[in-house]
Amino acid sequence: MAVIEDPAAAEASLDPMRARLLAELTEPSSATMLAAKVGLPRQKVNYHLKTLERHGLVELVEERRKGNVNERVMRATAASFVISPAALASVAPDPSRAPDRLSARWLLALAAQLVRDVGTLIVGASQARKKLATFAIDGRVRFASAADRAAFAEELSAAVAALVSKYHDDSAEGGREHRLVVAVHPAVPRTADIEER
Repeated sequence: MAVIEDPAAAEASLDPMRARLLAELTEPSSATMLAAKVGLPRQKVNYHLKTLERHGLVELVEERRKGNVNERVMRATAASFVISPAALASVAPDPSRAPDRLSARWLLALAAQLVRDVGTLIVGASQARKKLATFAIDGRVRFASAADRAAFAEELSAAVAALVSKYHDDSAEGGREHRLVVAVHPAVPRTADIEER
């Protein structure tokens, strides 16, 4: 997975044809091979590939002579891409502007900050050739009522506060601060759930 932080690279990747080429290039391919798959002339595919290459989204795997032409075989630099909110820095949401634990917009701002921060950490860890220590929990819970949901939120808050209090050490020399984000939101129906209806 690669994180796109550069606005120009984000713009290049969001073009529908370039996004399709990126998806096709999880396996190395030439412009000629891609042209047949996507239904565009080879020259147009080459144009898109050069744009993606300029932004570091695809890379040259090999060059081979085919008749009178040098054929370039390219592949995507990652199997998947995430566009960081840093690509839209001037309009990126800032959770410090309106902290409200019950606001969906604040939750979204926290999620954007999470993507931005973890994206920056992934880039730095990749450049340093080091592993990045993270942890996440993802689950579903079905509440019988709004009162149960509120009680759950209170108990979860208390449990998290107790854990943070137990393990947080401001005086730990060489200690490293970590960010903790806990979110609860209505689940979006899964595709299988929609198909069953």
